[in-house]
Amino acid sequence: MQNQISEIQIVPIKPDNGLVGFASFVFDNCFYLGSIGIYTRPQGGYRLTYPTRKATNGNFNIFYPINREIAEEVEKVIICKFEEVTKMYARHNSFNTK
Repeated sequence: MQNQISEIQIVPIKPDNGLVGFASFVFDNCFYLGSIGIYTRPQGGYRLTYPTRKATNGNFNIFYPINREIAEEVEKVIICKFEEVTKMYARHNSFNTK
C-alpha cells in the first residue's frame, strides 16, 4: 500500500532559535497532522519536530512517524514545499523593494 501525503501547508515565520516555520498535511486522505516545526540545522538543511504536550512527569509526543521510510518521505515533501514557499516569498519581497 502506497502512503499518500497531500494538502501540504507551510507557514514561514521570522526565525526564532532555529525555528523557521510550521507545516501541516493530510495523510492517506484520513488524518490531518499539524503543528510540525521546521528548524534549520547548524550544518545546513532543515529538520522537523513533532508536537509534544507537557505533563507532570515530563513531555510526551502527540504523534510522530514510527518508521524510517515514512519519516524520510514526510521530511522530503515538507522541506521541498518549504523551500518552494520561501523562494516565492523572496521573489515577492524583491519586487516590493523596487
